[in-house]
Amino acid sequence: MFNVLLATMIATTTMAQEVMDVHSHIITSEFVSALENEGRLMDEGFPLPKYNVESQLKWMDEAGVQTSVLTLAAPQPTSPKVVRQTNESAARIKREHPGRFLFCAALPLPDVGKAIEEAKYALDVLKADGIKLATNVQGQYLGAPELDTLFAFLNERKAVVILHPHRPEPVNKQVMVQTPLAMQEYLSETTRAVTNMISRNVLARYNKIKVIVPHCGAYLPLAIPRMKSLTPVMQANKMVGEIDYDANLRTLYYDLAGAHSPETIRMLLTITTPDHLLYGSDYPYVAPQVLTQSLARMKQYLSTEPDLAPFREMILYKNAQWLLGQAVEKPSAVSRTADGMLFRLAEIEVHPQYLKEYLAAAAEIQKASLAEEPGVVCLFPTQTKEDCCQIRILEIYASQQAYQHHIQTAHFKKYKQGTLHMVKHLKLQDLQPLTPETMNKIFKR
Repeated sequence: MFNVLLATMIATTTMAQEVMDVHSHIITSEFVSALENEGRLMDEGFPLPKYNVESQLKWMDEAGVQTSVLTLAAPQPTSPKVVRQTNESAARIKREHPGRFLFCAALPLPDVGKAIEEAKYALDVLKADGIKLATNVQGQYLGAPELDTLFAFLNERKAVVILHPHRPEPVNKQVMVQTPLAMQEYLSETTRAVTNMISRNVLARYNKIKVIVPHCGAYLPLAIPRMKSLTPVMQANKMVGEIDYDANLRTLYYDLAGAHSPETIRMLLTITTPDHLLYGSDYPYVAPQVLTQSLARMKQYLSTEPDLAPFREMILYKNAQWLLGQAVEKPSAVSRTADGMLFRLAEIEVHPQYLKEYLAAAAEIQKASLAEEPGVVCLFPTQTKEDCCQIRILEIYASQQAYQHHIQTAHFKKYKQGTLHMVKHLKLQDLQPLTPETMNKIFKR
């Protein structure tokens, strides 16, 4: 009796933690049979794991996961009928276990017309919570022009899209034998698909879509700076057009399934913000006991690492709840009390020959910081009337954590490194507000 009571208490405690898992897979018998009939069970280089909803619920209760988002596993079935059966199975699981499951519907690509029909049915009839897209289907990669019609529809519906890597097409089978897909190529495949969308401004043009990138962002924290640095060269050779990196990146969210760590999260924060990070498990591809240990480790470092602790609840469930329509208010780790704010005046003298260049850099970082960082309350550069080379920047941050995050962002590092030679003198003056009770009335950000 005591053991039963203890188990109930543990389950109640973990459920109260409200962890939301945006990366789990449904593997139905129809799906497996279809792949077997097509001779494709080993398309991805490893066998499909066993799946049933009872086992997933058992793991969720033990690990403290309140809600899991189901998506179809790889490989993509060729039959629209099998795609429909999988979507209907996921919808049934959601209905039968309210509050425990959401799902993102698969689409029968590469047929764009049929994909749009299935998306309409899934969203309107099955009440899907979003759409799952493979990085490529039969060589049709995300970002391809023929998919623009589908993205226009998803944009109109303000859809959440969960990406997942599939076997690249074409594929070097010998390489895949030596280094199985899941060990490395899946990361390359995800990066390939996302950068392909960015290079055509797909995400900027259809910016009402929110896209969840799996596996800790793959190689994007390394790829994005390289893309940016090479864009002028590519443009000079007429190989790419204008790329709006900020607009593209604003649509991307990242699940932390796989090899998460404090270092991985900090690297992701060079290309995104804490409100775009989400917990993911990759159930049932990893043994339940390993997933439980992995989640416990994440909870531990999100509680003890000073720069990450303010974002613990956001990463574990609040960001996902808002993104998938389970919460009305967008989460923020920002403190709104004046005594938690950081006030600073930067007194800067710029070398005259660099003044125009410096003013452009100051305007750029102001725009990027206010657009991407909710913790930057005010970043307001000015010139003194007596001497235009004397710059004063009023800086207000919602908290010390918000400031620490700010100075780690890619746009701040670009500003800092790019203007070092332009600045003759810099002095930072910390300020104390005389009427702190008025701060929330003045600053509504």
